[in-house]
Amino acid sequence: MQPLRRIDQILASLGYGSRRKVRRFVVDGRVTVSGGVQDDPGGKAEPASVQLDGAPLEFPEGIFVIFHKPTGCVCSHDLREGRRVYDLLPPRWLQRSPAVTSIGRLDRDTTGALLVTDNHALVHRLTSPRRHVEKVYQATLDRAPEPRLVEEFASGALLLAGEDKPCATAQLVLRGGAEVEITLTEGRFHQVKRMFAHFGYEVCRLHRSRFGDYTLGDLAAGQWRALVPPG
Repeated sequence: MQPLRRIDQILASLGYGSRRKVRRFVVDGRVTVSGGVQDDPGGKAEPASVQLDGAPLEFPEGIFVIFHKPTGCVCSHDLREGRRVYDLLPPRWLQRSPAVTSIGRLDRDTTGALLVTDNHALVHRLTSPRRHVEKVYQATLDRAPEPRLVEEFASGALLLAGEDKPCATAQLVLRGGAEVEITLTEGRFHQVKRMFAHFGYEVCRLHRSRFGDYTLGDLAAGQWRALVPPG
């Protein structure tokens, strides 16, 4: 059960408009609480019990979705960096408070599983190094890798340029030819690309298929699916 909150605060925080705008919704009789018309913007209710124009509010208990990130967009809120993943999500989400954000990031040219939420405690939980949350990637290299890379990645001794702490143990599976799969429990800057670059390989294509317990399944690029937050 969620705590009771002011109705105008609920509507405004979920991106339905400014406090002034949503108060007008209430005064105009467009808002109901548990089926009854609510005419007091300051009245309190559980977010899940509130409806606007007969429809339940969108994600009243918080957003948590998996998004299939396509290539060519960035995981940044900065408009100067070009097309953002947030431009591909419902516009109302950008008006919510707290703001939606991605859990971890993917490079502009990397595709795949990206978790999006407005629960910032969940961001910390799923990105904390102490949690050892697995991320699985499929990559195409510029050439077939040497078999010794499997042991090198699993050694826990791989030291990336400019860093003084070795990478945690990573699982590398050779899929044939230049195709590989790698499982990490860290999220360092450009980590997969830098790990292969350490041995002279270039990553030509990179796709994340799983983040923790969450997989894309048949989700198409540019689409999202609601998830159940971890307990």
